[in-house]
Amino acid sequence: MLITGDLGFSVFEKYIEKFPRQYLNAGVAEQNMTGLAAGLATEGKTPFIYSIVPFVTMRNFEQIRNDICYQNLNVKIVGVGAGFSYGPYGHTHHGLEDIGVLRTLANLTIFCPGDPKEVEFVTRQALKIKGPVYIRLGKAGEPVIHNTKSKLEVGKGAIITDGKDLTIIATSTMLYRAFEVSKILAKKGFSVRVVSMHTIKPFDSNIVIDSAKKTRAIFSLEEHSIIGGLGSAVSEVLAENSFSIKFKRLGVQDRFTKVIGNQEFMREANNLSIDSVVNTILRYVKND
Repeated sequence: MLITGDLGFSVFEKYIEKFPRQYLNAGVAEQNMTGLAAGLATEGKTPFIYSIVPFVTMRNFEQIRNDICYQNLNVKIVGVGAGFSYGPYGHTHHGLEDIGVLRTLANLTIFCPGDPKEVEFVTRQALKIKGPVYIRLGKAGEPVIHNTKSKLEVGKGAIITDGKDLTIIATSTMLYRAFEVSKILAKKGFSVRVVSMHTIKPFDSNIVIDSAKKTRAIFSLEEHSIIGGLGSAVSEVLAENSFSIKFKRLGVQDRFTKVIGNQEFMREANNLSIDSVVNTILRYVKND
């Protein structure tokens, strides 16, 4: 079953035409939509609920916690518009806290794919997992990063490029940005490892530890608050394994952005433009 909170127009028409009895528009009632999905799951259905990130993860957080995760039900939660994808709509539509909020819930698998190949992979894996899953999607037509030989595994970070100087661990809509930044840093003489962390929970501690052993600095990169998301997960691994490596979280600072614009404008306002990320990394490394 595909259930939407009054969203997906011009997206789901082919699905509706092919599976009219497996589609339901629950209206602008995300809490009810989530309870409905839980009920369908208890009857053996596999419901996907779909809406903009803040509305499908935070407006209905209590229902996700109590109705879905507590009972370990087979419901898939899909949030579209990660980070500043809905930039001009204002902070109500910005998806900057979802990973941090949902990481606290037991039984929930969290996928944050960064390119179309990862989206297809995590969607297929979500169907195989018999339990709650959250899939965080962008909305900007993110380009393909992986080649045809890439092997993806649930709970395992994927090395996009390997290097011996610096590691950039990126997730979701910042994967391509990490790749762009790595190319600029390479021209400046740095050998950069880029890791795609498409699965946030379960989290791949081993690839963080390996990166800490093989490179001299680690940077996390996400279009999400620096609190509770990828950066927090990486720092937890480093702290618990007593690594003294240089580490910096690159993401949205702990504040509400006072300007409004398209996604790239909002990234620039939060020091997530290509130049800002490159300059931050260079300053941090030069202070070594």
